[in-house]
Amino acid sequence: MMKFAWDSYKQYAFGKNELRPLTKNGHIGNMFGGLRGATVVDALDTLYIMELEEEFQEAKKWVEKSFDLNVNGEASLFEVNIRYIGGLLAAYYLTGEEVFKSKALELGEKLLPAFNTPTGIPRGVINLGSGMSWSWGWASAGSSILAEFGTLHLEFLHLTELSGNPVFAEKVMNIRKVLNRVEKPQGLYPNFLSPVTGNWVQHHVSIGGLGDSFYEYLIKSWLMSDKKDSEAKKMYDDALEAIEKHLVRRSAGGLTYIAEWRGGILDHKMGHLACFSGGMIALGAEHASEERKQHYMDLAAEITNTCHESYARSDTKLGPEAFRFDTGTEAMATRLSERYYILRPEVVESYMYMWRLTHDLKYRQWGWEVVKALEKHCRVEAGFSGIRDVYTTVPTHDNMQQSFFLAETLKYLYLLFCEDDVLSLDDWVFNTEAHPLLAGVLLNVF
Repeated sequence: MMKFAWDSYKQYAFGKNELRPLTKNGHIGNMFGGLRGATVVDALDTLYIMELEEEFQEAKKWVEKSFDLNVNGEASLFEVNIRYIGGLLAAYYLTGEEVFKSKALELGEKLLPAFNTPTGIPRGVINLGSGMSWSWGWASAGSSILAEFGTLHLEFLHLTELSGNPVFAEKVMNIRKVLNRVEKPQGLYPNFLSPVTGNWVQHHVSIGGLGDSFYEYLIKSWLMSDKKDSEAKKMYDDALEAIEKHLVRRSAGGLTYIAEWRGGILDHKMGHLACFSGGMIALGAEHASEERKQHYMDLAAEITNTCHESYARSDTKLGPEAFRFDTGTEAMATRLSERYYILRPEVVESYMYMWRLTHDLKYRQWGWEVVKALEKHCRVEAGFSGIRDVYTTVPTHDNMQQSFFLAETLKYLYLLFCEDDVLSLDDWVFNTEAHPLLAGVLLNVF
């Protein structure tokens, strides 16, 4: 599948950000501020660990010869960090090839002006040429987004480690200081924070989009620091306790899910993006106190089971973008606008962690169901495409092979069927785009 996805991209869209497999052309989009080759950089480490050596060399050569960082355009700070900087760092740690390190550091420098705000909380959009930054137009009252400014920590500590320049670590340590200072409603972290005042802008809390990877990076920061970053561990433990108390619910049909919170009122919906949390909670459970360990493993298994149900209850055996628990139907999308599947990885990500931490065979079986469903419904003549409605067996394709399909979905599926020592969880921490970063090497930082 990886070879087919890569070969199709190479044939029809090489150097563009993503392949449009139905029209057989490339897509550039406006998320990466004029940067190109998102699929190349996102796929580097997957190609490498799958031992697709020729393909990896093609990708590396593109980075060496054609990857231009002198661009002008508005980029998502978050997306450039997790896909490009994460992908380059992982490729460097896996291969030791200097080109990946130097490109990562050069790009990291270009992101620093986004932090020039009264609080040091970065704005979400940056022009990589001019250094001008601003907030997303749709984010309420010029706010920054928890999942965006909270998902820089792993990569920025590695940038400091590799460059010897403390500025990257200082920027993300300051974010943490602001978050520790601000009052948390019921111990929860709302999704919108003002980069000017350092106060929450509205009380919407989600473990899905807008919030998700902030929590993931707390436990992973602790693991990556060789368990020295005790502040991250405490923030994670406290946040998870609040989430369990206020957001985790069990449906009438016995499914455990994580609701969203809007100013104290629960919205009984779970997004596909929130399905990473089974894997996160299992990863954290490994390191919880003895009496909590089993409790958290059980919670992780229940949430992962709910996410599996969202796939099992669809006609394609792929899961919708969001599913609800507030009507008679459970773990199903009720709105037309939530019935699509865009090759997302979060459910198979949790299968991979659950497999590695329990070795319960059902997780491999569930992963294989996804492989078969992708082959049946998403594979087209020239690549893989998302589908617009998972509840029909003659799906309409969305004509987009997302770069994260190669970075994450296929990587996690591959690792699910590998031996545990391929990217062992003891030695590697995955960033939120599934790029493996070496754990325990942050000597300049800790």
